[in-house]
Amino acid sequence: MDYSTVKNDWQNRGFSCGIWTDSPGQVWADYVHDTDELVMLLEGEIELSFQGKTFRPQVGEEVLIPAKESHTVKNVGDRTSRWYYGYKRG
Repeated sequence: MDYSTVKNDWQNRGFSCGIWTDSPGQVWADYVHDTDELVMLLEGEIELSFQGKTFRPQVGEEVLIPAKESHTVKNVGDRTSRWYYGYKRG
């Protein structure tokens, strides 16, 4: 899951790519974006909730959050979590 490899793949698919880091217990609740968002866990444990479902991705697993979908991300582990995130370009 080398950053440059993921970034190139996502760019070829029309997405940006950045790295996000959160402390244990951090919650980002009820966010809505005007575009699709990709998330890929790098380390730690996160929980994503949207469309009435809860996801706990494994390291390296991609999750697509559809545009205009209210979503929440939580660091549910006992250590720092890091993940790639990207937004679909218009």
